[in-house]
Amino acid sequence: MKKVFLPFCALLFSIPFMAQTNVEGFVFEDHNKNNKMDRNEKGISNVAVTNGLDVVLTNKDGKYNLPINDDAIIAVIKPANYKVGVDENNLPQFFYNHKPNGSPKLKYKGVDPTGKLPKSVNFGLIPQQENDAFTALIFGDPQPYTQAEVDFFAKGIVTEVAGIKNVPFGLSLGDLVGNDLALFNPYIKAVKAAGIPWYNLLGNHDLNFDATSNEMADETYEAHFGPANYTFNYGKVHFIILDNVLYPDPRNQKGYWGGFTANQLQFIENDLKLVPKDHLIVLAFHIPLSETEGDSFRDADRDQLFRLLKDFPNTLSLSAHTHIQRQDYFGKKEGWLQEKPHHHYNVGTTSGDWYSGKLNQQGVPVSTMRDGTPKGYAFINFKGNQYNIDYKVAGKPKTYQMEVFAPKVIEKGRSTKSGIYVNFFMGSKNDSLHYRIDQGQWIALEYVEEIDPAYAIDVYEWDLIEELIPGRRSSNPIESKHLWRGKIQTNLEIGEHQVEIKAIDQFGKIHSGGTSYRLENKK
Repeated sequence: MKKVFLPFCALLFSIPFMAQTNVEGFVFEDHNKNNKMDRNEKGISNVAVTNGLDVVLTNKDGKYNLPINDDAIIAVIKPANYKVGVDENNLPQFFYNHKPNGSPKLKYKGVDPTGKLPKSVNFGLIPQQENDAFTALIFGDPQPYTQAEVDFFAKGIVTEVAGIKNVPFGLSLGDLVGNDLALFNPYIKAVKAAGIPWYNLLGNHDLNFDATSNEMADETYEAHFGPANYTFNYGKVHFIILDNVLYPDPRNQKGYWGGFTANQLQFIENDLKLVPKDHLIVLAFHIPLSETEGDSFRDADRDQLFRLLKDFPNTLSLSAHTHIQRQDYFGKKEGWLQEKPHHHYNVGTTSGDWYSGKLNQQGVPVSTMRDGTPKGYAFINFKGNQYNIDYKVAGKPKTYQMEVFAPKVIEKGRSTKSGIYVNFFMGSKNDSLHYRIDQGQWIALEYVEEIDPAYAIDVYEWDLIEELIPGRRSSNPIESKHLWRGKIQTNLEIGEHQVEIKAIDQFGKIHSGGTSYRLENKK
């Protein structure tokens, strides 16, 4: 979706004289699901339609009218209790791509010429009953660089959720592929196996890198997925999907920067005017709103976004990009304009640490991330305007929510600098974790920002072993933002001692884990 819409007066001078400057059509109930407005199918009033900047509501007959230029995407904003049709690949069809002359010539093909604008651009919606309690499936960064890595993604992730029930849709948070846009179709084919409507957003590895402007950097993405900025409703949740990759970087025309254009922010403002204030606003984009290292996001854009959200008490934002997992909370110090902090969830990735590590029994790289988070995906559970989140580690039971590390054997009675480490994958420093040994007293674990020793051991094994290991060495460990430490008791009896862990997450869910260590006398 293009982010630049010229005012009407500018359009008169910038496009051919006979070019149309408005688009109109109907939003209708598509009872026979043929995506055509038949004579007996009525229009739907008060449905939002957008050109990527302006947002209007249909009238009593279901009709809308919007300004348009020759590089635009018109999209219906799915209301609650309706669904849009999907194509043969389960991609939602809620848009009309209008490029009479097609995309400019780039390395990877964009949109074919669409020709003259139809007299009426109509959108069919199919009535459905939507429960206010529902679950969405979220993938971070599939990011395959080769067909072999597409196969890893399909085999290691998608097969786990193939044919999933009671989940109305899924969403991938960008970096759908790794620079090679010819892999969009293999990626689409892989995700199709989930068997549910699948939304996507654009990441920094999904760009036309030979584009000379930000407006042209999403041409191939648009050809496969439609608009890069769009919104939809489900139950009492309003989803805002955004391209927050500025390319080329406006500071030096090299690389990219996180942020929003002025027109994107105007689109959000126009969109939110039509959303009830008590609904939950879920924003999804690729680059996190803030990172601890580097200048990855334009602060002024985040501040403006927060101003637009100031009257919405229920919000959540999602990102991926970093190939780690984090919970961030924005308060007044960070520019948030409400008393209750804003929760930003940086989701762990389906590619993990870029398909690195040893191969599992399936022949798929284990690919644990640098902060010790195993690769996986998230389920966001909604109930009205509230939510909670579950992280599912690929190839593990859903109860596997932490990795617990302790030395195997320790000398009895001698103090040690070793510790019991708990990597609670969904945790943050606001959480409370406790441990006990041999069913003794519960003791609080200390939150620390260190590397996960369990992950470090796995990585450095590649440097110490004297033979080649199938797979590829993982990235060096970094400080984890969800790590806790406890002291090891050495004044116990000789023998094995059981360690139990209890963690309570931010949603009040209780998780458990454990390990053991052995005490011996030194010989």
